[in-house]
Amino acid sequence: MVTSTHETSHRIFQDHPEVLTPAFKALGLPPPAKAIIEALTPDATEVKPLERRVDTVLKVEPSDGDGFLIAIEAQTDRARDKGSSWSYYVAYLRAKFDLPVLLVTVCRKRSTASWAAGPFECRVGTWTTQSTRPFVLGPDNVPEITDESVVAREPAMATFSAIVHSESENAPAILSMVARGMRSLDRATAKYWCEWLEVGLEDTPVRETWRELEKMVATYFPGRGTLFEETYLEGKAEGKAEGKAEGKAESILSVLEKRGITVPEATLDRITSCTDLVTLTLWFDRSLTATTAEDLFAEE
Repeated sequence: MVTSTHETSHRIFQDHPEVLTPAFKALGLPPPAKAIIEALTPDATEVKPLERRVDTVLKVEPSDGDGFLIAIEAQTDRARDKGSSWSYYVAYLRAKFDLPVLLVTVCRKRSTASWAAGPFECRVGTWTTQSTRPFVLGPDNVPEITDESVVAREPAMATFSAIVHSESENAPAILSMVARGMRSLDRATAKYWCEWLEVGLEDTPVRETWRELEKMVATYFPGRGTLFEETYLEGKAEGKAEGKAEGKAESILSVLEKRGITVPEATLDRITSCTDLVTLTLWFDRSLTATTAEDLFAEE
């Protein structure tokens, strides 16, 4: 089944090919900024009624050097017949466009990434007729976001990185860093990338964490039913700082509950009685990495 996470993991390359930077650097190719990149049809179906479709296909024309194709596939888990499909895609695109093909797979799990690197071989006895070796973009070579200034400079890369690392133990801290960085973007840009990320995290364990963090960004996405819209409408209906404080306190308690952290009665009272949004935002940030409820009040 094709999920939203699957779709965003490869469609982001069509509009923002700069996300390919780690692959270009590793292969010693010109960076995307110095190349003409266009999306091609992903249809690899022949005359026979057997539909085959690559997730994303890009044609790259470097400023210096020969052109080539990049076939991008998002892969969540191992799949028994995927090696054969990938070999077919590469052979078909090579024959159709008469250009060499780089196959890139995007994986969120390290185990899947290790498997996806191949090689996938077509062999008879000791003779290998064809060998397919994808270039894998995964947790080991897509850098984690550790500085919120990176989000302001490279929002596409930051969003892609957050999706790739969405199943790592550092995912909540990464998302918190991305949310803080999003606040430095202009309104339209922040809305655009926050929605990309919410959709991309749809089937991951940290989607609810991100939905809470979106409230920090305090922007509005009309007509999509995202947290932006819900937060905007709730805030407009309440129209009071008290309502916002209550919502922030509920978010803190929700995160602690989801992370299995016990909240003593005194701590519960302290959180729910606080009306200072700056303090509540600080506590919310700390709730993402706290090991006990008391960690929220460190150095106070």
